[in-house]
Amino acid sequence: MALTASVKEELSRLDIKKSSVRKAEVSAMLRFAGGLHIISGRIVIEAEVDLASTARRLRAAIAEVYGHQSEIIVVSGGGLRRGSRYVVRVVRDGESLARQTGLLDGRGRPVRGLPSAVVNGSASDAEAVWRGAFLAHGSLTEPGRSSSLEVTCPGPESALALVGAARRLGIQAKAREVRGVDRVVIRDGDTIAALLTRMGAHDALMVWEEHRMRKEVRATANRLANFDDANLRRSAQAAVAAGARVDRALEILGDDVPDHLKYAGELRVAHKQASLDELGRLADPPMTKDAIAGRIRRLLAMADKRAGDLGIPGTEANVTPEMMDE
Repeated sequence: MALTASVKEELSRLDIKKSSVRKAEVSAMLRFAGGLHIISGRIVIEAEVDLASTARRLRAAIAEVYGHQSEIIVVSGGGLRRGSRYVVRVVRDGESLARQTGLLDGRGRPVRGLPSAVVNGSASDAEAVWRGAFLAHGSLTEPGRSSSLEVTCPGPESALALVGAARRLGIQAKAREVRGVDRVVIRDGDTIAALLTRMGAHDALMVWEEHRMRKEVRATANRLANFDDANLRRSAQAAVAAGARVDRALEILGDDVPDHLKYAGELRVAHKQASLDELGRLADPPMTKDAIAGRIRRLLAMADKRAGDLGIPGTEANVTPEMMDE
C-alpha cells in the first residue's frame, strides 16, 4: 500500500485553480467515497477516505467551491481494518451540496452514476474525475506481472462512467465485478504510467517507473543466467524504452529546455538501465537521488504540458509496444 499512499499524498497537494475541474473532482470523491443519509429528516453527506490529507483536501474544496461547512471525524481502525479512517460530514447544507454536486437530480432522486455536466466535460474534467475517484477508493500495486491500478466503485453505473472518463483521455480501462463489488481496473504498465501522468502524480510515477526498471534489470540478470538469447533481445528492447520518454521530452522542448533539466535528461538517455541513485553518482558534480528524479520529473511535466498546448503527442508517444514487449 506504500505506492497507493504516496500517490494519494501527492494528489492531495496538487494545486487546481479552475473551478469546473475542482467541481468534477469533488463530485467524483463524494460519489466514490460517500453516501447520503437521512438523519432527523435531514439529508447528510458522509465521505470516508483513508488519508487525513485527502479529507482535508475534500473539506477545503467543499468550503471554497460551494461555500458549505463540513467536519472531519476520525474513525480508529480495529478488527480486520487497519489504520484510521477519516469521514468528511456535511450536515447543515447536505441536501444543497448533494444537488450541486450531482448526488441528487432535479427531482431529488439519488444519481447512481456521475452528473451529466461532469460526464460531458473537458479532458481536464475527466482527469479530475479519475483523481477524485482514486483519492476516494483507488489503489496501485507494485509493477510486475500482477501490477494494477484499480478503483472500487459504489455500483455499475459509476464504474461505467469512470471507464468513459478514461476513454476520453485515450486510456483503456475495464469495469469488472469481483465478488459482488464493482471495480475499474488497469493492468498495462504503460497505461498505468499514462494515467498517473494525467492525474498529476509525477513524483509517484518516477518511483513506480524506477521499481519497474529494477524488475526489468533483475529479469535481465535471470535471463543471462539461463542463456536465454530470445529473452535477452527483449530485454534490450525494454532498455531502449527506458529513455524513450526523455528522448521525446527533449524533442518537444528543443532549445527551450533549461540546461540543468537537459543535462539530467541526457544522463537518463545515456544510462537507460541505471537507477536514480546511480544516475546521481554519474552526474558531474554528483547529485542526490531526489535531485535527479526532480529534474527528470520537471522535464517530463514541462514537455507534456507543452505537447498539450500544441496539440501534439506527449512523451508517451515514443514508447511503442515493441519496446516494452516482454
